[in-house]
Amino acid sequence: MKRNIFQKKDDSEITEPVQADQVAGTVAGESGITAPAREPVSVSTDIINLVNINQVYSDHIPPNIVFKDFNLDIKDIKNQGQFITLMGKSGCGKSTLLRYISGLQVPTSGDVYIYGKKRTDKDRIPMVFQQYTSFEWKTVLQNVALPLILKGTAKEEANEKAMEMIKIVGLAGHENKWAKYPILSGGQLQRVAIARAVLRDPRILILDEATSSLDSESERLVQEALDKLMRGRTSLVIAHRLSTVRNADRIIVLNNGVIVEQGTHNELIANNNGLYKSLTQLQFTT
Repeated sequence: MKRNIFQKKDDSEITEPVQADQVAGTVAGESGITAPAREPVSVSTDIINLVNINQVYSDHIPPNIVFKDFNLDIKDIKNQGQFITLMGKSGCGKSTLLRYISGLQVPTSGDVYIYGKKRTDKDRIPMVFQQYTSFEWKTVLQNVALPLILKGTAKEEANEKAMEMIKIVGLAGHENKWAKYPILSGGQLQRVAIARAVLRDPRILILDEATSSLDSESERLVQEALDKLMRGRTSLVIAHRLSTVRNADRIIVLNNGVIVEQGTHNELIANNNGLYKSLTQLQFTT
């Protein structure tokens, strides 16, 4: 589970083989500490639009078609952010969609719009993966403050803001420790990645099974932090716990690159013949 080369990009900070922009994160928190307040975004009700997306891997024989003329619209009706969960069997395209939205992957053809603006190669949205990412030769404080430092923020200001986030994720007292295993646990290192991703206050946060590789206690702590940090922002999540999925504002069910169902948990679970109900019975623990 250990990883010291980054794998995420901008709006948060680091990138695959070490570019300073791809790190994403989620966090766990201490009781009584809340995330910084955010002003509602009133730009547009359109948060994310995927238009005529095609994904073909032509190096396969025959070519592997993942998406064909795929479209997805996510709107913020109440101007309070949305909690969106992607569901589907392995290989249905869930992670690929999140990578399109985050900017880590470009489809074969089609366009991605974020808040009505067409995505460019330089745009990045924080994305948290199953495996934590950290710079092992830096302290927890240095890891979390890094995205602001890279953007030219004064060190004192960056450290002050990073420390606030460290408290939110429940790592106060660990800020001067090296961000490496076994000095910190896997769950603590995942919280470092989350804190770093959220430090720049992104309007959209993407979580690709961010807690699935953690033990139960670490997962609980990370999820507590996530619950705080997801308030007021749009979060797109691939989760492995029914307790997480059932709270989503909208669940999107994919099968072979096609949306076959979407709605709330109560709406979808009522469909006895639906894929969602089948998946919840087969693959989820509560």
